[in-house]
Order: sequence, then structure tokens, then C-alpha cells
Amino acid sequence: MSLDHRLIDLLVCPVCKGPLTMNRDEHMRPVELACPADRLAFPIRDGIPVMLEGEARSLDGPAPAPNPAPPPAPPPGSPLASAPQPTTPSQA
Repeated sequence: MSLDHRLIDLLVCPVCKGPLTMNRDEHMRPVELACPADRLAFPIRDGIPVMLEGEARSLDGPAPAPNPAPPPAPPPGSPLASAPQPTTPSQA
């Protein structure tokens, strides 16, 4: 399904009401509408632009994980396994 380019010319960013640019995939198919001012890209699904802020992806890349996982414990018998472990106030 293709997009009606007249419709695209009428759409604006739902956040700032600024102009949008169309991003295409390697086969030149429209995949999203991007707002350069807000650095958001709104997906196009089944030929329909999804103009919801909650569905947009950031153009600045993925956000860092809020709570990164702690590093894995060293295997038993390795030199790092015998290193002293930091204590927390509840362990003191």
C-alpha cells in the first residue's frame, strides 16, 4: 500500500506542529515520518502514519537501560573469585 503524498504534505509533527520528512528503507519504501526539531520518527504501518508520541522512536538512538545488570560473577577458582568483595552497610 502506498501513501498519498498529498496527505503527507498536510501532516505535521503532533508535538511541535513542525514539518516532517519521510524516511525510506533500502527499497525506497516509506517507513517513517521524522521531525528534525523534536528528533522523533513516527512509524508508517500498512501505509498509515501512526502520529502518536508514544509510538515514535527517538532519532538520537536507543536510551540507556535504567538499571544495568551487574557484571556476572567470576567462575570459581579464577583469580578474581578470591578478590575481596565490597560490603554494604547492611553487611557490616
